[in-house]
Amino acid sequence: MKKLDQQTVEERLNKLEGWEYKNDAIHTSFEFENFKEAFATMTRIAFEAELQQHHPDWTNVYNTLNISLSTHDADGVTEKDFKLAHTIEALLGNQ
Repeated sequence: MKKLDQQTVEERLNKLEGWEYKNDAIHTSFEFENFKEAFATMTRIAFEAELQQHHPDWTNVYNTLNISLSTHDADGVTEKDFKLAHTIEALLGNQ
């Protein structure tokens, strides 16, 4: 998969509220009511990521989930990252 140029990434980010581009990845974070809700959401995302065979770099501290997406084989952001980002947004009811 081909790495997207910075202009294309920034244009595509206009359709994803709360996401930003830095260090050759797109990033967001979500805050939940508690740890249980954050972890449950991670589990839902994990199943979708596995189906897409594209896995996020993420961290979870109590009720906060931080997600970074990039395609390591391409050394940057590709269509795969935006597909997973839109899936994540849909799972959270943001689209």
